[in-house]
Amino acid sequence: MVASPTTRVRQGVAPSAGTPRTPSPLTRLSAFVQGVLRAASGSVCSATLASLWVLGQRGKLPAEVVLALPFGVAVALWAALRRRRHPEPGASLARLDFELASLGLLALLQGIVAAPHGLAGPLSGALYPAMALLCLFARPLASLASWGFLTSILLALPTARGLGALAPALLAALVGLTGFASWLAMRSLLDRARRAARQSVDRELNRLQDAARSYRLLAIETDAERKSAPGAGKPAADAAPGSDSTARGSAPDPRETGLIHSSVEEIHAALRSCLSVCRGALGCRSVLLWWLDETGAWLQLRGVSSSEAQIVQRPLSAREGILAAALESDQLVELVGGSLTRPLPYYHRALPVAHAGALAVTEDGRACGVLAFDRSESSRGLNAAELELLEETACLVRRIIANERAFLQLERAKVEQSKLYRAVERLNEARTEVQVIEAGVASARDFAAFQFAAVTLLRAGNEHEICAVSGDGADELVGKTFRDQSGLVGMVVANRHPLPYRGECDAAVQVLFTRQLQAPRLPSLLVLPLLQHRDVLGTLVLGSTEPGGFGAEARLILQVLAGHIAVSLANARMVKRLEELATTDGLTGLLNKRTATEVARQKLRSAQRFSKSLAVLICDLDHFKQINDTYGHDVGDQVIRGFAEVLRRTKRETDTVGRFGGEEFVVVCEETDLEGAELLAERIRVELGRSSFVSQVGVVRVTCSVGVATYPEAGSDWESLFKATDDALYTSKRTGRDRVTLWSSRLRAKAG
Repeated sequence: MVASPTTRVRQGVAPSAGTPRTPSPLTRLSAFVQGVLRAASGSVCSATLASLWVLGQRGKLPAEVVLALPFGVAVALWAALRRRRHPEPGASLARLDFELASLGLLALLQGIVAAPHGLAGPLSGALYPAMALLCLFARPLASLASWGFLTSILLALPTARGLGALAPALLAALVGLTGFASWLAMRSLLDRARRAARQSVDRELNRLQDAARSYRLLAIETDAERKSAPGAGKPAADAAPGSDSTARGSAPDPRETGLIHSSVEEIHAALRSCLSVCRGALGCRSVLLWWLDETGAWLQLRGVSSSEAQIVQRPLSAREGILAAALESDQLVELVGGSLTRPLPYYHRALPVAHAGALAVTEDGRACGVLAFDRSESSRGLNAAELELLEETACLVRRIIANERAFLQLERAKVEQSKLYRAVERLNEARTEVQVIEAGVASARDFAAFQFAAVTLLRAGNEHEICAVSGDGADELVGKTFRDQSGLVGMVVANRHPLPYRGECDAAVQVLFTRQLQAPRLPSLLVLPLLQHRDVLGTLVLGSTEPGGFGAEARLILQVLAGHIAVSLANARMVKRLEELATTDGLTGLLNKRTATEVARQKLRSAQRFSKSLAVLICDLDHFKQINDTYGHDVGDQVIRGFAEVLRRTKRETDTVGRFGGEEFVVVCEETDLEGAELLAERIRVELGRSSFVSQVGVVRVTCSVGVATYPEAGSDWESLFKATDDALYTSKRTGRDRVTLWSSRLRAKAG
């Protein structure tokens, strides 16, 4: 599968012919040993240099070797630095960090010991910042291994004068605590920075989604959903950091978020320009656009043009003040001169105002926002021309939002169409049922987020087969069959309509397959019929752990996708049927003459290439014409089908059986000599003799004659080999029937 969680399918997929051969165990062992040596070379070098230096400090090495060791450490350190800066593909960065850190600590120890007073001197304090820096920038596992490396060296060094026996261990412990404290502090700072960044992103997403919902760029929640949501009734600005007060459930995908962000920013840019023109034309100090949020209880500031910097950014109540009065009135609400007894709510401080007003912005007969303005000098109301300008501004605000809404719908439709186009391409490339199922489930993930998927197909006798499952319980469900029609799958097949309603599932009441075949309990479930014309081929089952995981748009597009899956399934079945008609015999289901001949030629070429034996058997029913003349062709067909079944039972898995016409059958056996072919032929003859065929006129018994020939004795090509086998069959017929004849050179002489 694409995509995604592993999907269990009933049928296995055969490996392609170009699959590379598996390396021999010796080759794999050699490659493994080489990889281990290459990976451990740096660590072994560090340990070797450290061991030599400790031995030198204990006086067990010549002075020349001890003097040369710092140069060896410097060279190894330079090589480790190069490997760390340019790591090989697939190299472990923790291992490279350890190599570099261990050599660095060894070089630092050599410098400290070489200085006056050694570890008892002031330079030993350099180990603390070194370990702190190491814990800050190296991988935790590398830091821990480096501290162990340093500790082992300190404990192995001879104790310096003035230091007690426990001093090296105490020094190692203090160095380790310093490194751990620095790592803990850095981890805390990083976690705090991540949380702050995540909260900032969440707040921005909440702001965008809140604006998008208020502009109806996103679907607005129902009243029941809104009341049941945590924090309902609170404005977005007062919501808890990191919470999503506007979009319950899963957030939109990045492409949807990008479209929403672009649309909201376009609306805000157009509103700023519109309000600036209105403010200049009316001579106002401020012109503001307040928009109702999705709850209808709060007004959010969506656009402003003002000479005053102290504008309130928090939501304002939609139930009091001049803004609330404008929402309830169809006319302009104005306050002039002495009627302004209270300061305007959208300023942080009281400002002198001579004239203020608010006009409701309506859409479809419903007030959805307020256009507010105030003037500090003019103490008269708006004249007719100014009122017309204000109304035109409100109309332009509506048009800006409506245009962006239409543009966003077009963009969404274009994105969905491109997804559907890719899905159809993917389905068109599928040639088998397995490929269609895999492509269908993978395509469905482009339109909805789900954690469980299953495909059921309707077989003969109204039997449902679970052909593929992705998600929990895949191994227990795939391949199971059931006939119960009381579950959702059975009802969808019977009604040819998606269930459950709106994709909302109550697992305690509704059953997906049967009560014995338990599926994961999911709050969101969608069962789609796979319809081809009016024929139901099966169902596509999708489940999500998120409530409301399948919205109206997703359900609609998934229904369209289910239709394409059904068409592809029907095409795959038709292709399979055509292949069967072209390669198999319609009466017996065995290979037909053309296909059996092609397979026989391939097996013969393989036998020639690898110098193996090959046997051919031709089996022919005795006195078959009399059966047709006596009992009729229906009984004759029944006998032929019974003989084909005998051949299926007695042949090996590697043998090929084909019907060459009438009552004549050919069996091609790989790696079989004349003796083995004779045993198989006798088994076929005896098995057929024991079989009886019940017809309307009574029990019918038949016998067969068999001719056997082998490669290379009877011929080196198919024509000569088949001719030799046919000669052997003719001999069986001529000498009394119901027998097996093996080809020999004597038969060739008689035939000649």
